[in-house]
Amino acid sequence: MTIAVFESTETAPTAAPRKFSDPHVTISGEPRAQVPFQGYQTVWFNTGTLCNIACQNCYIDSSPKNDQLAYLTRTEVGRFLDEACQIPKKPSMIGFTGGEPFMNPDIIGMLDDSLSQGFSVLVLTNAMRPMQRHRGPLQDLQTRFPGRLSLRVSLDHYEQEGHEEIRGARTWGAALEGLAWLAKHGFDVSIAGRLLWNIDEGEMRRGYQQLFSNVGLDIDATDSARLILFPEMLDDDNTPEVSEGCWKKLNLSPRQVMCASSRMVLKRKGEVSAAVVACTLIPYAKDFELGGTLEEARSTVSLNHRHCSRFCVLGKASCRVDG
Repeated sequence: MTIAVFESTETAPTAAPRKFSDPHVTISGEPRAQVPFQGYQTVWFNTGTLCNIACQNCYIDSSPKNDQLAYLTRTEVGRFLDEACQIPKKPSMIGFTGGEPFMNPDIIGMLDDSLSQGFSVLVLTNAMRPMQRHRGPLQDLQTRFPGRLSLRVSLDHYEQEGHEEIRGARTWGAALEGLAWLAKHGFDVSIAGRLLWNIDEGEMRRGYQQLFSNVGLDIDATDSARLILFPEMLDDDNTPEVSEGCWKKLNLSPRQVMCASSRMVLKRKGEVSAAVVACTLIPYAKDFELGGTLEEARSTVSLNHRHCSRFCVLGKASCRVDG
């Protein structure tokens, strides 16, 4: 018996192109915006993704269970600090983020090493129990390196209800306790909130100002460097891509974007060595991994991620710290 085989002359449908799929060209065919590296102002260290709480829409999914980014060790951080010291125009700031940095068992040693080598240091923290366990060592660092250790405390809303909607029950009181302690002992403190609610930014800042007065915190809520209100970053592609033409349209320079002057060091779970990535907010995308040293990571960054658009360019927000 002979079976006839007929080949179809129809071609398989071509998958529709997706946004953020080509590092060089947008879906509309325009050259994708890129950010040339201008030199180090800040070197960030992600101390690990473990955190004492699990927030709704955490920027990098930190939680008590997420250990995708392993704890950096003091030795690993020290290698990058040594390299940073050799840069002719060395970074002015070292930043520590997480997860919750104060859960890393080496955090105090890493802060000490950074300060001892002449850097100013910024730590992003929720000011809860992990930080409060280190009150004595933090006071010691504050005494030994006056004015060079800063802490940015996450308070998602100026009222308990809004804050705990994001961070969970019983997080408000613990955060305020830590914040009040920092204020009482003269630490340089800034606050990070979120523009999640449909509230005018001016109203948000007025609400925070009342909170600062109640806590005894000397912060001017109109100062965008002391009260940083971040836009939300949703896990979808429902945001425009950024082409080269957007710089002029938005009256924005690539030099103003965080990845023009900073990089972040992290260590992926199971990896032997730490790596340097372009951005504090895109730790998992391999396309944004730039090398194993600060020198290797000086390359131009293509803004080929939804967070580049929603947060940094259209949101005009940044974790950038100018020293």
